[in-house]
Amino acid sequence: MCGRFALTAAPEELMELFGLLEAEDFPARYNIAPTQPIIVVVASDRAKPGSNLPERKALLVRWGFMPGWVKDPRKFPLLINARSESAVGKAAFRAAMRHRRILVPASGFYEWRRPAKGGGESSQAYWVRPKGGGIVAFAGLMETWSSADGSEVDTAAILTTGSNKVIRHIHDRMPVVIQPEEFARWLDCRTQEPREVADLLTPAPDDYFEAIAVSDKVNKVANTGPELQDEAVPVKSPQPASPNRHRNEDDGQMSLF
Repeated sequence: MCGRFALTAAPEELMELFGLLEAEDFPARYNIAPTQPIIVVVASDRAKPGSNLPERKALLVRWGFMPGWVKDPRKFPLLINARSESAVGKAAFRAAMRHRRILVPASGFYEWRRPAKGGGESSQAYWVRPKGGGIVAFAGLMETWSSADGSEVDTAAILTTGSNKVIRHIHDRMPVVIQPEEFARWLDCRTQEPREVADLLTPAPDDYFEAIAVSDKVNKVANTGPELQDEAVPVKSPQPASPNRHRNEDDGQMSLF
């Protein structure tokens, strides 16, 4: 799953990677948490013939997916992740999988290795980043929720899949990564049905990420500095993580991690 991530790249880097005409001037963010605004990349509206406008644009949305049919958001679970294997069959995500697929830029994400209960071992946080640095693009879904008074909120969730070999000892789920050469196909909801992009919903290659043990400072949303990514001595040598069921994926449950 993905319960916290970071985006520390400059707007110019986003513009170059995603082919954007512009991107808001935003500060480096080292501890992005659910319900906070995040930057996402979407396909632009269909351009007129001969137009030289870019095919993509960046938007600010709330991290926490809200289907359009929800009447009272206070009674609906916070959906920050969606399981890629089943999203197209879920009422909450079905329409977005067909019509509103997005990219979520990140510099990396945080994950926690949770020990078995009763073992006396503490949880260990990890900063997971691309080995070569730079920006990673997570697959995501977007929905605009409208309240009874007519106000609208753009919301998003990050798609997850089973973990690769590097992440498996920490957690059994990880965000889906879309490679640059597949940006156009993933975002093309006009001609690409969910079944035609299903091959993209797989774990990143084993050599794509590196996982660095960090302190538990990242547990607190109020901590937002670069020191969150400083390497720390792991609490204990990692062992394979047991399967987890988390209360903020698409199972209708609520905890943040």
